[in-house]
Amino acid sequence: MKRIYLLFIACFLCGSTLLAQESNGVSANAGDTRTLSADSLVTTDACLDSLYRTLPEVMITGERPLVKAVQGKLVYDLPRLVQNLPVDNAYEAVKELPGVIETNGGLQLAGRSVTVILDGKVTTLTSGQLEQLLRSIPVGRIEQAEVMYNAPARYQVRGALINIILKQSAGGSASWQGELYAKYRQKHREGFEERVGLLYHKNKFSADFLYSHTYSRGYSTTGKEALHTLSDGSLHPLTTDEVSRGRSHIHNFRIGADYDIAKEHRLSLVYNGAYSTYHNRMTVAGTQLSSTRSHGTDRLHNGRLDYRTPFGLKAGAELTYYRSPSGQLLHSRMQEQALDFYTEDCQRINRWKLFLAQEHALKRGWGLNYGAVYTTGIDHSHQYYYDPETGESLSASDALPDMSSRRREQTWNLYAGFSKSFGNRFTLDASLAAEHYKTSVWNRWDWYPNINLNCMPAPGHILQLSLSSDKEYPAYWAVQDAVSYIGGGYSEVHGNPLLKPAQDYQLQMTYILKGKYIFSAWLNHAKDYSVQTLYQSSEHLVEIYKELNFDYQQKAGIQASVPFNIKHRLNSRLTLIGLWHREKDSDFWDIPFDRKQCYGIVQMNNTFTLSTRPDWKLTLTGFVHSKAIQGIYDLPASGYVNIALRYGFARNKSILHLYCNDLFETGQISPRIRFRTQHVTNRYSCFREFGVSFTYKFGGYKEKEREEVDRSRFK
Repeated sequence: MKRIYLLFIACFLCGSTLLAQESNGVSANAGDTRTLSADSLVTTDACLDSLYRTLPEVMITGERPLVKAVQGKLVYDLPRLVQNLPVDNAYEAVKELPGVIETNGGLQLAGRSVTVILDGKVTTLTSGQLEQLLRSIPVGRIEQAEVMYNAPARYQVRGALINIILKQSAGGSASWQGELYAKYRQKHREGFEERVGLLYHKNKFSADFLYSHTYSRGYSTTGKEALHTLSDGSLHPLTTDEVSRGRSHIHNFRIGADYDIAKEHRLSLVYNGAYSTYHNRMTVAGTQLSSTRSHGTDRLHNGRLDYRTPFGLKAGAELTYYRSPSGQLLHSRMQEQALDFYTEDCQRINRWKLFLAQEHALKRGWGLNYGAVYTTGIDHSHQYYYDPETGESLSASDALPDMSSRRREQTWNLYAGFSKSFGNRFTLDASLAAEHYKTSVWNRWDWYPNINLNCMPAPGHILQLSLSSDKEYPAYWAVQDAVSYIGGGYSEVHGNPLLKPAQDYQLQMTYILKGKYIFSAWLNHAKDYSVQTLYQSSEHLVEIYKELNFDYQQKAGIQASVPFNIKHRLNSRLTLIGLWHREKDSDFWDIPFDRKQCYGIVQMNNTFTLSTRPDWKLTLTGFVHSKAIQGIYDLPASGYVNIALRYGFARNKSILHLYCNDLFETGQISPRIRFRTQHVTNRYSCFREFGVSFTYKFGGYKEKEREEVDRSRFK
């Protein structure tokens, strides 16, 4: 870890030294300069000619702001923000937005998870699915990004939101455009990725096609050290070494069409599909001896119809079918315990969504919006156990119970809101949503207020104050009454049919100086917050992973995002985050807890322009996260250093990208538990990743993207 800190400090000092040298160079010539006010420039030919003939040796130039505030949201010129950075996809571009950091495999904005949508269309994805979607979108598609620390109800999303606006095709004669992409990576084992995108446009009609394929072989190790205490007071030390090997294929494809009936009058139809397979082998040695073979497939079909009118009416319908069968063969021995079985499980989801929304632009700066969203889904899942020798069912065994369920849920969301502009300095956006959530277990109404106040006291100064509320629903599989085995059988994953949705409330203030320096402070309270946490059973030699509702989670945080540039040679941004974190659960098994922790996050991005002709750029990124907590887990400090080299040629239609992530193999944490009777340490392997990618654009590629399917609650 010392290597991370030292290199991170070196990167910072290098940037600071160069900045000081640049500042000294300008000061040396300060006596030879003349100051020209904007009011002194007269647009006559004579005056302009005189100005050009008497240019000073040093000229101070203005900088167009990268961000502006519009009705509770920050609108970023994202293409200009990343134009000098080695960024080739939307995921990497989103990470360059001020205030956004990548941690724990997901994106966060001001210390909380953030939802990313495309063209105002709602999508909720897990962190892995979100990354896969955004990495498949070329950065050339992006027109701008709207950042909302508190999304208004009309977006049908609560909490932090980033809306990526994608470029649309212009009218004209028939044209074809496209992009080809290929990538090779090495992270102990190799992986490949291929992507092709095509767009056809003619007059009012356009159609697009996207296909991507990813193949990877994985390798990982886990060392476990545990001291297991049973209710009789006996202590059982355990030491195991787990080795996992696997391979996977992932195919994603989408076909869509748009027809512009008139200006701001569009009909859109899109089909999304996905197919993936995986095969894994795992062995465990030490106190426990086991071998596991598993395989599975995922199939996804989704169709969506959207209709938008010039008078503010939006309507749509969506149908999703998802099926994920898998199988596992397990043989395990530990002391006198033995497990031998073959299990088959499958999750099948059918989901329908209908929405209707209306917006009105009224006189004197008033705006009105209201709408309704109806979602219903059926989760039909099962898990069966069989004898691996005879193939007979083991359903009679209490230790290996079968599970078969058919759960239906319905959600009604009704909302209304308004916006008001008070001159050029103040804007107010407020809304109230009522949501009814019904399952076989829950049947309740909830209210969600939302307020955003923007103040611009002077040019270059933006102040935002927001109050938001949110609800997070559990994943489908997390609420099934099922038991799955991982880690060779010593570890069990238990479902929780009584798991409640978490309710989240946040108060936040954000200050933006000169359109680029961003400072934030916030308070957050999450009631019934849930997370999967490990517990060593007091009855048996087994550790249980189960998602449980805590009493609450509380956070208070501050954040600063400070960019600085040195002419056209260095582009840097420093992000600092400080957090106070508290989690409490008064009925956590037999060991209630109330834990508090303060921690900090530092991230620094540096892009060096080595040459403009030819186009060579070097990126160096450092990240440090101090000690933190999650439930009864203690999360140690971690950090990483990434380095990348980008070469653009053929008028930037071709891009070659070389990179190395986690240069010192310090990005993976090894969480541990030292809480009352609980004593576990998991040491996960960590490998640096090398890679090379090549992108080729043809036909002036101006793509557009379709909404991704909501798979956030699937397996």
